[in-house]
Amino acid sequence: MSRIGKHPVSIPSGVELQFNDKEVTAKGSKGSLSMTFVDDVNVEKDGDQVWVKPANDSKRARQMWGMQRTLLNNLVEGVSNGFTKKLEIVGVGYRAAVQGKTLNLNLGFSHDVNYDIPEGIEIKCPSPTAIEISGANKQRVGQVAAEIRSYRKPEPYKGKGVKYADEYIFRKEGKKK
Repeated sequence: MSRIGKHPVSIPSGVELQFNDKEVTAKGSKGSLSMTFVDDVNVEKDGDQVWVKPANDSKRARQMWGMQRTLLNNLVEGVSNGFTKKLEIVGVGYRAAVQGKTLNLNLGFSHDVNYDIPEGIEIKCPSPTAIEISGANKQRVGQVAAEIRSYRKPEPYKGKGVKYADEYIFRKEGKKK
């Protein structure tokens, strides 16, 4: 029995949901997103709440129940508030700057790393060592953050590299003399 699936998805004011068979489109202040439900779940709208229920008692229906409810909740949350990931850059001379539709990263290589900002994603650099990635689609925001982090992952000795703001880097002890 899904604990997440039991709860309804609340629709805040300013968000409009349109259902078309197994597809739902959400429009809000941050943009418009859509998703398609699997055949193993049924979706019912009741006022300002949406209920996701399994279509039958099969194992796959029970597996998909909570996930589809979470995806719908992320859709509604994304078009109303949006999602944000914060990255920190640690290292002497390491910095980031946004120039137009490109994120310019100096990460200790012999060349600068230029990352083209995808459509629907907004990147800000409040300081040279901080990056804020925001957008309506939670998956795309997380994917962009992971791609930027992959250019120079934090190393375990000094912690140099690009890390998530809430990430803990396990430190190793250096060589002994």
